[in-house]
Amino acid sequence: MKFPISFLLLAMFVAESSAAPVDPETRAEARDLLARSIAFKTSEGLGQVPAYASFLAEKLQAGGIPAEDIRILPVGETASLVVRYRGDGSGGKPILLLAHMDVVTANPADWKRDPFTLIEENGYFFGRGTSDIKADASLIVATFLRLKREGFVPDRDLIIVFTGDEESDQLTTRDLVDNHRDLIDAEFALNADGGGGVLDEETGKARIYYLQGAEKTSATYAITATNPGGHSSEPRVENAIYDLADALKSLQAFRFPVQSNEWTLASLAAAGAATPGPLGEAMTRFAADPTDKAAADLLATEPSYVGRTRTTCIATMLKGGHAENALPQSATATVNCRIFPGTTIESVQAEVQRVVGDKLDVQIAERTMDAKASPLREDIQSAVSRAVHASHPGTPVVPDQASYYTDGTIFRAAGIPTYGVSSNFMKDSDSFAHGLDERLPVDAFYNGLEHWYVLIQSLAGGQ
Repeated sequence: MKFPISFLLLAMFVAESSAAPVDPETRAEARDLLARSIAFKTSEGLGQVPAYASFLAEKLQAGGIPAEDIRILPVGETASLVVRYRGDGSGGKPILLLAHMDVVTANPADWKRDPFTLIEENGYFFGRGTSDIKADASLIVATFLRLKREGFVPDRDLIIVFTGDEESDQLTTRDLVDNHRDLIDAEFALNADGGGGVLDEETGKARIYYLQGAEKTSATYAITATNPGGHSSEPRVENAIYDLADALKSLQAFRFPVQSNEWTLASLAAAGAATPGPLGEAMTRFAADPTDKAAADLLATEPSYVGRTRTTCIATMLKGGHAENALPQSATATVNCRIFPGTTIESVQAEVQRVVGDKLDVQIAERTMDAKASPLREDIQSAVSRAVHASHPGTPVVPDQASYYTDGTIFRAAGIPTYGVSSNFMKDSDSFAHGLDERLPVDAFYNGLEHWYVLIQSLAGGQ
């Protein structure tokens, strides 16, 4: 298979950006924004997201955004924040800048440091949300304030869209696309909650940057076996727990069809060139020929890569029986599936039903939107490369599809192409998002000021 010329150009593009140095005022402002942001306990159930949104709104209004262009939209205990930086309209429809204000729950008793106090130590910022994703949210706000001070007029509107429950129900995101499309309608979105760079474990230098343009859908299914039951002293051949066990073994042995798109092929081509041994060879062969069954089978044995080439389903919870001396009347397994973009949740339900057989019932227990992939655009690839190279010249920028999902899935499903462009660069060993002692390299945070400044101006008429 031939790769798009745009990808080949991207792989060779190592030009350095001519971004202006970040002024001390902007650096201090960004750090203060991060410290204040971390202090808001925006976990589910604590009700602090609206207060955090109000804090950010006040900062942006004081920085020159008119009050009428700032909207806080409550949804239950949480809220979303929409802020419009008006341009002259010559460049077309607006660009969205996405992040979320909520964070995963953090128990201070489990942490070595207070998770809600920004602590700088040994070259890292520690605190809940430093990497996921209050750092990028603070950087986007700081960049808006910097551009306002400089008198920058974009050639199109720039719209901050910060949601309030990405880590849980995503109700604020659904509310935006369903009920406030006029506020967020855009040509495309730049998502701070996807993509990002990897630092070498030994040298700490930038190794690769992933530009994310697709995500998998997450859907949960309940597989239930039922039986009349009876006394355990009179066992029958048919048993709900055994029937469920047989069905799960069938699902374990089943592999969904191999799939690919321009994001996965480009990503595997780049990864294959840098990965030694049979795994790297399989990546290279699959990228060149997605019908190569041997390559696909080898990738299916690697947890980090099986999700790149097909839908996956895995049993995660079990519930069955009602008494220790009674035959089970029902047994249910919870199965979580990560669904390849372009495949519907209902079609996966039908396939799981076929695999487990008609004796069992398969129902959708929880769903998100059906995933779609964004088009691979040269203008976005070029702008992201410039932003990355502003701090890390020569770093390869590689298209990527994520096996997780973010708010980007919902925006793509609503017809707004979305690209993961986080400014974060970190070692794999320092990735503690959702975990204890979450951290971000201090240098990565300050480099993020260059990243967002160059990226926004490159796409909105400034460079």
